[in-house]
Amino acid sequence: MVEKMKNQELITNKKPLDLQIKNGIKYFPVFVVLCVFAFLLLAPLVWMCLGSFKSDAEVMQYPPKFFPQANHLLENWKTVMTRIDFLTLTKNTVIYAVGCTIPSMFINALAGYAFARFNFKGKNLLFLLFLATMMIPFQVIMVPLYLEVYYLKWLNTYWGLIIPKVASAYWIFLCRAAFQELPKELEDAARIDGLGEFGIFWKIMLPLVKPTMITMLLLGINNCWNDLLWPLIVANASTMRTLSNGLAIFIGDRTSEYSLAFTAAAVSMLPMLVLYIFGQKYFVAGQVSSGIKG
Repeated sequence: MVEKMKNQELITNKKPLDLQIKNGIKYFPVFVVLCVFAFLLLAPLVWMCLGSFKSDAEVMQYPPKFFPQANHLLENWKTVMTRIDFLTLTKNTVIYAVGCTIPSMFINALAGYAFARFNFKGKNLLFLLFLATMMIPFQVIMVPLYLEVYYLKWLNTYWGLIIPKVASAYWIFLCRAAFQELPKELEDAARIDGLGEFGIFWKIMLPLVKPTMITMLLLGINNCWNDLLWPLIVANASTMRTLSNGLAIFIGDRTSEYSLAFTAAAVSMLPMLVLYIFGQKYFVAGQVSSGIKG
């Protein structure tokens, strides 16, 4: 009897393992396909990073060598840092990215909260008009925006860089979706406790959509950090250039020096890579919670 019970326990313990093996076999082709796509996406990035530590001769060498020689590891980085005003470019980029993103988070969250929790005349039509602006390319409104900045005398200023980028229909859409997921009972309980509408938004609702707000922070800073066109138009003075503009001009002047071009691209990419590594958990959670409802 005891032996039969032991055999039954062994059988029941094997079932989950067998199920795991079956699931592994079932999803193995999907895993292989994902690995192939991951390799195709990461290969240029890895080659660029390795090329930043190589000399031009090593970059153009055929057949190519994967790893750089030890005697040329940091020469390109020293050259890039000494040939460009790295501190000024970084300062302008940080001011541009933070100045656009922080006010944008507050304004777009307020608009998304209003569309999600309030009922007012013409709400759906107004929201559709906001969504319609997402289909208009930036190049279409670029000239009118430039004229506005010009007549306001904001060329080569932080105001001209930041103000036109504060509001975003895409972020309003995500915030609306996130706020719609919250139960209405939270508002009713807050009103009973004596909170006003802004207090409900600031103290109750906003902390509950933290993943969405962090997603806005990460993507907003990333978009401004890598933005090339708008800063190139309204901030063409050397003292107001952002990092992407300064490095683009640096690369354009040295199109034949591929190792320095790789290094400049790596310099621009590195801060955003570190930011994403530390915030990826909140980024994924924000995308999931904001995409449940539209």
